[in-house]
Amino acid sequence: MKQILLIEDDPEIARLLQLELGEAGFNVDWANGGMAGLVRLREVPPDLVILDLGLPDLDGAEVARRIRSSTEVPIIVLTAADSVERKVSLLSGGADDYIVKPFHPAELLARIQVQLRHREGGEQIRVGGLEVHLAKRQVNFDGHEMRLSPKEFELLSLLCTRPGKVFSRVEIEEHLWGRPLERDSNVVDVHIANLRSKLREAGAYGYLRTVRGVGYALRQRDKE
Repeated sequence: MKQILLIEDDPEIARLLQLELGEAGFNVDWANGGMAGLVRLREVPPDLVILDLGLPDLDGAEVARRIRSSTEVPIIVLTAADSVERKVSLLSGGADDYIVKPFHPAELLARIQVQLRHREGGEQIRVGGLEVHLAKRQVNFDGHEMRLSPKEFELLSLLCTRPGKVFSRVEIEEHLWGRPLERDSNVVDVHIANLRSKLREAGAYGYLRTVRGVGYALRQRDKE
């Protein structure tokens, strides 16, 4: 049974989600504040965190930042904010996905399943000097480990599945977040830029290819 940590100060929402997710086969541990959630995270490490932004004691974005500083556990944020800037800030700051209130529990369940599915599997993918270990969520280049964020890892894993294929922005969004994002969102660009920078720092020059107006692809250096 997968363990979910729910950090939510509204007891009615918490009880509803505990009931709905419990019926779906999850064990839901509830913390009613940011600090309590961080304590529970250490005491009972979860498979996924559902985090409300409007917490009374600690800003939800700060809670997400602290969680991400110590673990790669997937984080789904519950937010009343619907602005593009806020969403970009959340995803760039460590959240893996977000859902805007009010929402249907079935939609949240679908988002949970997408995030957990991304972290399953024991396959290893090799492209040139890159080695991607899906189960360990580890990437090596020429034998040296690279430090990637969860979204950077998922992005690189997607590109590695079909080297040379140009993945469109929508394909990347659907893989990383389970749905297309807003047209004016630049979240994909942010993750691409960060991933390209880390590949260059590791010595993997030219692996990440941008096809203007189409999308992004991974290619081996000796094919450039």
